[in-house]
Amino acid sequence: MNIWLFNHYAVPPNLYPLARPYYFAKNLQKKGHKVTIFAASSVHLSDENLIQDHRPMKAQRIDGLRYVFLKARNYEGNGLQRILNFFDYTLRLFTQTKKFNKPDVILATSVHPLTCAAGILLAKKYRCKCVVEIADLWPLTLVEYGAIKEKQLITKSLYALEHWIYKKADAIIFTMSGGKKYIADQGWDHDVDLNKISYINNGVDLDIYYDQEQKEKYPDSDLDDKNVFKVIYTGSMGKANAMYDILDAADRLKTCKNIRFLLFGGGYLEQELKEYCTRKKIENVVFKGKVNKQYIPNILSKGNLNIMTGISDRISDYGLSMNKMFDYMASGKPTVSNIKTNFDILEINQCGVSVEPGDAEKLANAVYEFYKMSDTQYREYCTHAKEAVKKYDFKYLTNELEKIIYSDVSGVR
Repeated sequence: MNIWLFNHYAVPPNLYPLARPYYFAKNLQKKGHKVTIFAASSVHLSDENLIQDHRPMKAQRIDGLRYVFLKARNYEGNGLQRILNFFDYTLRLFTQTKKFNKPDVILATSVHPLTCAAGILLAKKYRCKCVVEIADLWPLTLVEYGAIKEKQLITKSLYALEHWIYKKADAIIFTMSGGKKYIADQGWDHDVDLNKISYINNGVDLDIYYDQEQKEKYPDSDLDDKNVFKVIYTGSMGKANAMYDILDAADRLKTCKNIRFLLFGGGYLEQELKEYCTRKKIENVVFKGKVNKQYIPNILSKGNLNIMTGISDRISDYGLSMNKMFDYMASGKPTVSNIKTNFDILEINQCGVSVEPGDAEKLANAVYEFYKMSDTQYREYCTHAKEAVKKYDFKYLTNELEKIIYSDVSGVR
């Protein structure tokens, strides 16, 4: 089949760490499908743009995959320029896709809902099927982060667009496990066919974790210290990551000299967090800075416990699909989380524990319990993590995606 992937941020993962479309395209291509990734030329969270002239589009083969970059302006933050960037990409989907051979199916991802709307309309034009992939709940995400108000006209309009997308799509894939509940809670289950809804969480390339030759070693004396119980965090350091919960938990454990928190990553709160540790004399936290994602498998393999913190809100109620969670599971080490969800992958698979959000005391106690845990019980958590993550290997997830595509491409509109 000829498959088009519409994903605003799906530049090669060495430019922006969004691995999902890359691995789907790689594995679909290995199965004999022809795949084209349509991404914006602007690289998210950077000032880089892959089209420096006035061309509206640039097609390029990278790492064996065919990318089509659609000219979209650069932006900073979440203001007007970012919104216009969304429209740049969406409008060029309409003007530039006609230059390519007709697809059999379009997979459109809701980094923002305009992509899904474009996918549905273009599928009608090309008389093919459209599968929408819901990675973010719009506009609920904007409401929860305070960007817009629940009762505003723009919010109501976005909800109406979201409802229309769910009705018109040939198939719906949620990356979080509570998609059907979300639709029911919105009152849309009367005219949205719940049978066309599937779940494909985010995932991980297990070959990188289990093939020692691919696991690039990260030299670090803290990681190599066998006398220390290492609690590892990887990822961004912003408000949404609730990093102060980790620092406050570490503060409560600073008398336990053998427990150390190693934080890999960066973000706009990093310096503020460091100053907080200095002010409170929290000396069992080490900020390791940003590292290339290629080192993450080796880093996690040397830890004893992974830690995942974040904001618990109406979005997390419908499930979590954070990339780091699957990296943590692939490491074969247990994870402690303080993000509340009704669909807790860690606890369902018995590969970690979740505690009350915002409660540093309970987070510290959970870390201490793993520190004092018997070898037998600890190894059970490790075994469960290794077994559970097999369902989130991208090769397995691609097989699930292919089933959905095949089951929904018979006939035309």
